[in-house]
Amino acid sequence: MVVFDINIIIESENRKPILADLIYNNSIESAPLIIFCHGYKGFKDWGAWPLLCESLAMSGFSVLKFNFSHNGGTCGQPIDFPDLEAFGNNNYTKELEDLDRVMCWSEKNYSSHSNINPSEITLLGHSRGGGIVTIKAAEDTRVKNVITLAGVSDFETRFPTGLELNAWKKTGVRFVRNGRTKQQMPHYYQFFNDFLTNQSRLTIQRAVKNLRVPFLIIHGDEDTSVSVNEALALHSWSSKSQLVIIKGANHVFGSSHPWKLNNIPPHFHQIHNEIIDFINN
Repeated sequence: MVVFDINIIIESENRKPILADLIYNNSIESAPLIIFCHGYKGFKDWGAWPLLCESLAMSGFSVLKFNFSHNGGTCGQPIDFPDLEAFGNNNYTKELEDLDRVMCWSEKNYSSHSNINPSEITLLGHSRGGGIVTIKAAEDTRVKNVITLAGVSDFETRFPTGLELNAWKKTGVRFVRNGRTKQQMPHYYQFFNDFLTNQSRLTIQRAVKNLRVPFLIIHGDEDTSVSVNEALALHSWSSKSQLVIIKGANHVFGSSHPWKLNNIPPHFHQIHNEIIDFINN
């Protein structure tokens, strides 16, 4: 039977809490742990991600999905973005730190759990989260596998340039409209400063070339948010990668939010099967 432990609060001194869900099968002993990282303007309960995580748990894995501490959600309202101040203060190194906190917390709390094996970690990330898990996998020997779904290949190109960058530096904030929630979502200039300070670490190409673990790259050929060319680049940089291009799939593989159906989108079946085959083989 699949067991759900929902909205776990991972506390840390002087840091914002992280909200997480654990899904596992109590009929399976010592199931390898998959940790799922959402993407930009995302959250752990977005669309059909919870159904994908549940299907992976049914297939013999334990799955931990979480909200990055500064994704804009709160412990009381984990869906959407009630805390735009936190969103504006997010950056890539905070997300890497959050992922490390989740991994350390899992090791500590599940080391004696009969159904979960936190020493067998697969990192799974969507879009921007794909870049985060790739960097983490390259620098942390606890990671055994890494999987990206519509993962980005470069962070630098996502920042503005020229006059737009100068205006951002001058005002200290730039806004991006969320088409679904209609919010004007702030990005404070600290985001770019943090990238410049940590540019070597945050170069995904460098991380991919340093990967020493198996790497699965899944991308849709109709992705208009992150080009399939980014998947091709990731694959070209790695001697450890497998590339799966899903025909007809967009950036979220046919999902949307809210997802009101009980069944996963058709492309998710292929994603599920690719992930299972990859980890098991």
